[in-house]
Amino acid sequence: GYTLRLFCIAFTKKADNAVKKTCYAKTQQVRIIRRKMKEIMAKEVNGVDLKGVVNKLIPDSIAGDILKACNAVYPLQDVYIRKVKVLRKPKFDLTKLLDLHGEGSGG
Repeated sequence: GYTLRLFCIAFTKKADNAVKKTCYAKTQQVRIIRRKMKEIMAKEVNGVDLKGVVNKLIPDSIAGDILKACNAVYPLQDVYIRKVKVLRKPKFDLTKLLDLHGEGSGG
């Protein structure tokens, strides 16, 4: 029932034999990389509950998938999911909460 917005960041990787200090991807490459980022993040997060999303974010497996997929377009480094915003929460349901945590004795 949650609606999330994920923010991803990636930096271009300089070639080993490059003399210049900077390395920029061309506009079309940036667009392709962004499209692949969106596809991978949507594929990984859709159909998974909130616990599953958190379990994928902790080892940074989504960022690893993005890095592998986009290296063919332009070499990347330091790919991270930097922020996750909760846009919409489901209505609070006390019975569901008690099912998750059991009928523990209150102290």
